[in-house]
Amino acid sequence: MYGPPLSQNAKKIMLLGSGELGKEVIIEAQRLGVETIAVDRYEGAPAMHVAHRSHVIDMLDSAQLRSVIERERPDLIVPEIEAISTSTLLELEQEGFRVIPTANATRLTMDREGIRRLAAEELGLPTAKYEFANSLSELREAVAKIGTPCVIKPLMSSSGKGQSVCRSIDEVEQSWTHAVQSGRVKNTRVIVEEFIPFDSEITLLTVRSVSGTSFCPPIGHVQKNGDYIESWQPHNVTDDQRRQAEDIAKTLTDALGGYGVFGVELFITPNKVYFSEVSPRPHDTGLVTLVTQDLSEFALHVRAILGFPIPSITLLSPGASHAIKSTVDTDRYEIAGLESALAIPRTQVRFFGKPNSTIGRRLAVTLTAADNVEVARKFAAEAASGIEIRNA
Repeated sequence: MYGPPLSQNAKKIMLLGSGELGKEVIIEAQRLGVETIAVDRYEGAPAMHVAHRSHVIDMLDSAQLRSVIERERPDLIVPEIEAISTSTLLELEQEGFRVIPTANATRLTMDREGIRRLAAEELGLPTAKYEFANSLSELREAVAKIGTPCVIKPLMSSSGKGQSVCRSIDEVEQSWTHAVQSGRVKNTRVIVEEFIPFDSEITLLTVRSVSGTSFCPPIGHVQKNGDYIESWQPHNVTDDQRRQAEDIAKTLTDALGGYGVFGVELFITPNKVYFSEVSPRPHDTGLVTLVTQDLSEFALHVRAILGFPIPSITLLSPGASHAIKSTVDTDRYEIAGLESALAIPRTQVRFFGKPNSTIGRRLAVTLTAADNVEVARKFAAEAASGIEIRNA
């Protein structure tokens, strides 16, 4: 189900979560004349720099969330992070508010158990074997059943927070502690997944709009501890692998419904493609589309949710992105090395404007277009390596 067109009625959107991806969404919405409101748990979040108005609330607090939505009465509510009271969104949708893509899709995709059961048990999509555990003792049993190595994750997190590869039974307790302390929401339930020895991991940006379902060229990416380090587009896959990936993505997003961009993550093996994760919104690995496509994932998302047509998606150039992470923990930081980074051909640097720096926090990204992916990856990594985040 796609839902009714929105282009004649959507005058105001509210973003729930206002990080670097939300910032680009806000910019694209304003280009189409839409009033924008950014909401996050802290002051000075990136999207707040460009939104017409902003609010700071605890989005897990049902009363606070309901209050700001009822006060602003947006035409579209656009969740951009996992840590939101999805039960409140379900209630508000029943009362007539429009949640992107839908409140139920938001609930399912922000809960690894919900989306995994939908994909594997209801839709029959190929996934890694999995188990759930509510305690350390249950986790030991689950790991023994799945085998090692395996991947242990909190049920709700983003950017790899709380995720680890458990390589032996001796590492179970360490993985348990990491998962329950690092997730977006404090929860003692975790998922244990079979480790798939994949050749590559891709993001297939899947766009549902009034024009139907369309796909961006596959994006390859490298993650470390579940967090994205670099991405590139296009990632080479065989015709059969691409067909499998698109079939999985369409089946899943059809079941979720609504309009917008879905970041569908997939494992590619020689003979089979496996579903891994899905985000009902632009994906961090899709930042590369800012330099590769005629319409970035953010432009596509806004067009889709507003009900405008998307007749085609064109790859203009191969390209790559590389994350820049902080090595300092400070409330005042400065950036060095921009001159050398910007001297690299066809390279851009995008700083997100986060108000403070913590070790490992993603503060910027380099973006490079080139004649081929290999050169783009080399130059994007070179640009990132020359940039230093340091105490001001």
